[in-house]
Amino acid sequence: MQTSITKTVKNHKTYFRWIVLGIIFVTYSVNFADRSNVGVVIPFLKQEFPINNFEAGAIMSFFFLGYAISQIPAGLFFSKFGVRGLTTLSIMGFSIITFLLGTIQSITSMKWLRFALGITEGPTPVGMTTTINRYFPAQEKATATGMGYIGATMFAPIVVPPIAVWIAVNFGWRYVFYIFAIPGILMAFIWHRYVKNKPEQSPYCNKEELAYIQETAENGTNKSNYKSLGWIDKFIRAKPVKLIKTNKNVFLSWNIVGNTIAYFFMVCVLQGLLTWIPSYLVTAKGYSFLKMGFVASAPWVGGFIGSVIGGWLSDKVFNSRRKPTMLITALATCFMMVILINVPENVTLVAITLFMVGFMLNIGWPAFSAYPMGLTTKSTYPTAISLVNSGGNLGGFFSPMIAGALLDIFKNYNIVFSYFAVSAIIGFIIILTLAEPVNETK
Repeated sequence: MQTSITKTVKNHKTYFRWIVLGIIFVTYSVNFADRSNVGVVIPFLKQEFPINNFEAGAIMSFFFLGYAISQIPAGLFFSKFGVRGLTTLSIMGFSIITFLLGTIQSITSMKWLRFALGITEGPTPVGMTTTINRYFPAQEKATATGMGYIGATMFAPIVVPPIAVWIAVNFGWRYVFYIFAIPGILMAFIWHRYVKNKPEQSPYCNKEELAYIQETAENGTNKSNYKSLGWIDKFIRAKPVKLIKTNKNVFLSWNIVGNTIAYFFMVCVLQGLLTWIPSYLVTAKGYSFLKMGFVASAPWVGGFIGSVIGGWLSDKVFNSRRKPTMLITALATCFMMVILINVPENVTLVAITLFMVGFMLNIGWPAFSAYPMGLTTKSTYPTAISLVNSGGNLGGFFSPMIAGALLDIFKNYNIVFSYFAVSAIIGFIIILTLAEPVNETK
């Protein structure tokens, strides 16, 4: 009897990949909080430094310039040496830079420190998505990406505005950066201790869990689970696609490049909103700082729910197809910008509208990171996702400054939201041109 019980216990599959996902969620929440807290701080900065809207946008934009520069080198590094060491250094680095942001004496120094923050943060998301790709089977990748990676980008803006406003009001805006630096230092040690380069190297991942992770094809849709979606497959151009086996071919693939360009336009919307929603609520709607802190969280509450539901839809309802939710999010975001322009002057309606903006924007967000998983091998995915992140997040460099310039010229947030709507439509058109990889061959 004892032998039988022991055998049953030994054969029970561990679920350490979900612990890893939890670490990813917390770490990337900290990462995103450290980059996005400046959106809340900008109204306070304007009280101390003479800056216009274009310069305020540039504070956010300089981060994304550094962020884009560091992505591809990080991807190439991860392809050869694994994610553990560089990701640990990245987490520690951006935490130190966050602390230093609280010491600035001029807007110029803030811009350059934001640039340095982007450089140090850049390797982290590549390390996160590469880890998900290695620790999860094909049928769970979009769900894991939505819950752990994209979910974190939505969770952080939920908690950042009220916490950052409370700190700034009670202790001064500099303490926002001092206090926000602490969690990242802790997570750097946790990441290095528990997250190995591959699940095979982890003492917490037993052979049954490893077999489950590896039971599907190396990437993409398991052939045995393939099921036609009829007219949907025709519309999204679903077809067998040969996996990309070399880093050179990553840069030659229109599917990867097109995904990058579409992501660029969607990031224009996301980072534009992240930068300007707090100021929109204070200047256009006349909210107090404390009221702004809570209402500004509404898009990201919706975004967190949307990203989790979107990952589940992509994996389960659309049978690991990525384009359907990408198309839904691009088209729906355009419509939500139109609604946002016409929303009545009512706090509840504004909050509900912002909630739905975030929800629709993020239904397809996990798919932009999961889509290259179906086109690449595990060795070429880091390069592919670094290209997508690098090119895509250039939208985060241009969009806040463009939005700021539009505000300086037209003094009207409706023009800014119209710019976001056009960006979403362009993204929708580009997504239509991509192939949907199913039943891949090697």
